[in-house]
Amino acid sequence: MKQFNRTLVTTALPYANGPVHIGHLAGVYIPADIYVRYLRMRGEDVLHIGGSDEHGVPITIRAQKEGVTPQDIVDRYHNLIKDSFEEFGISFDIYSRTSSETHHELASEFFQTLYDKGIFQEETRQQLYDAEADQFLADRYVVGTCPVCNSEGAYGDQCEKCGSSLNATELKNPKSALTGNTPVMKETKHWYLPLDKYEDYLRNWILEEHKEWRANVYGQCKSWLDSGLHPRAVTRDLDWGVPVPVKGGEGKVLYVWFDAPIGYISATKELTPDWEKYWKQEDTRLIHFIGKDNIVFHCIVFPAMLKAEGSYILPDNVPSNEFLNLEGDKISTSRNWAVWLHEYLKEFPNQQDTLRYVLTANAPETKDNDFTWKDFQARNNNELVAVLGNFVNRALVLTQKYFDGKVPELGELTERDKEVLAELPVLIDETTNKLENFHFRDGLKAMMSIGRLGNKYLAETEPWKLWKTEPERVATILNLSLQIVGALSMITEPFIPFSAKKLRKMLQVDIIKWQDIKEFKLEAGHQIGKPSLLFEKIENEAVQQQVDKLLKTKQDNEEEQTQSFAPIKEEIDFETFTKLDMRVGTIKTAERVPKTDKLLKMTIDIGSEERTVVSGIAKDYEPEKVIGTQVTLLTNLAPRKIRGILSQGMILMAENTDGKLAFISPDKTVDSGSGIS
Repeated sequence: MKQFNRTLVTTALPYANGPVHIGHLAGVYIPADIYVRYLRMRGEDVLHIGGSDEHGVPITIRAQKEGVTPQDIVDRYHNLIKDSFEEFGISFDIYSRTSSETHHELASEFFQTLYDKGIFQEETRQQLYDAEADQFLADRYVVGTCPVCNSEGAYGDQCEKCGSSLNATELKNPKSALTGNTPVMKETKHWYLPLDKYEDYLRNWILEEHKEWRANVYGQCKSWLDSGLHPRAVTRDLDWGVPVPVKGGEGKVLYVWFDAPIGYISATKELTPDWEKYWKQEDTRLIHFIGKDNIVFHCIVFPAMLKAEGSYILPDNVPSNEFLNLEGDKISTSRNWAVWLHEYLKEFPNQQDTLRYVLTANAPETKDNDFTWKDFQARNNNELVAVLGNFVNRALVLTQKYFDGKVPELGELTERDKEVLAELPVLIDETTNKLENFHFRDGLKAMMSIGRLGNKYLAETEPWKLWKTEPERVATILNLSLQIVGALSMITEPFIPFSAKKLRKMLQVDIIKWQDIKEFKLEAGHQIGKPSLLFEKIENEAVQQQVDKLLKTKQDNEEEQTQSFAPIKEEIDFETFTKLDMRVGTIKTAERVPKTDKLLKMTIDIGSEERTVVSGIAKDYEPEKVIGTQVTLLTNLAPRKIRGILSQGMILMAENTDGKLAFISPDKTVDSGSGIS
């Protein structure tokens, strides 16, 4: 097995277009923090790298919705995310951002290196274009039906329902997220990374050399490789991001999937002048902690980029989790169906470890899992308070009561004492093994088993009943119990660090190396500090407030949905429906009707003839941009004069919840006059 002298841990860069929620924490940040804290306790050379992804399309979309600049958005949310992580105890060595000068310079240099080596393919291709917005549509500016699972609302880069990575042109019934219009195809030039040229290398590197990767990671990579890799664009037509640094790149920026992972490198460079040691020396172990929606980028695309550049190491492991649901429903930022970290920190002050514990216990390591507030309360009250906290408190309070807070002498051991002493190092080793292999949920169980061991031992021996008759026996029981508490004060550090620090303060001990936990002893006569409760019980009222908040969110969403759409009209029979003659027409000419804001006069070809139609769509469509568009026309509606113009039909339109109109058009070109049935 390869030996490493240092470890570089990266965590997926969250988009700086909103706060962090529990799905992010459970999927990426808590597991990474547990692992980093464990390595630090081992005395290893480890860096924990994080930062905000500030160039994603979701940021520009949010900026447009709010009427502010993208910089306003990223400044607001970068600071909120960074502060929330710090208060929650995610122990980054640096939390940077991709809008930094260092990142722009390094990302440009990385692109230039691959460009100069002739790696990229320069191609002019058809890309989706929104004529009304006069803009090419980057991935997240396109929504439609997933071609894999047929679910609605898939993005141009990914379906969040089935997890498939997509190209925008693959979507069925694509719509522009800017205007709601059906986009058209238009030529544009971009640079492409030829992933197909690295397919054989990646196949061997992943499928042969990294069979130890988690099944979900290995399986998704295998599926991609078996389907065949294709060149992928590394630039896009936008004005927000890292500018393309070569001739012909004017008005284009680096594609976010190319730009963002370089943020790990630029953040490391900001942190230390020795950054190349962590990225370019073979004795460094690179670990990416991500969610399953980022597997392809970190296991196939980014490694291909690093391999193409030539001087960087590749990841040794990519522990990816599945998704966390909330109260049986998928977490959704757009529906506000989430538990936001910054709100939790305000509503449950000084209870960071409770959330860390619950999210680790429910970690979606092998399948999607669910967070409920009732389970949150039960795990806190029945496990942290009733088991771990109860054991620690009783051991310390009894020591204070019977021995003035000094560790008593260890006397003669019973068989039960010997069993407990033998079981303790086994559970420490089990915790270590689980952490080494990225099984953090099972590691937490092993750690809690130490607390259960102590709690059961105290309950069995009942030293409070023996004090008057067998004080020497009580001394042995409490000495042994305090050794378990001492081990807990160290082994809990990666999982619940705030509580671990509080416990060490009560014991008046300093943190030690992980390797020394099994040998750690509280010597007889050692003075412990004043005991206090390690955890607080969570009352029904506090949980009910959170449940009520979610119920109100659901009701608000339902009311908004109901209020957003016109009510369904009264029922008609089939015979009435068959009287409607609807056909596909092609707009040949279009002009504004003088002295009106809403009306367009159009000539529409319906195959057998051309008709004049007046329609109130001028606020949503410019006349020169609708020419050539195929629309749905009701042809047998009685003609009527509108502003002196005889209109010979009605164009059928869809009206969005914000009042914007959109043509109802076929998803591919058909003959003018084609019937609709």
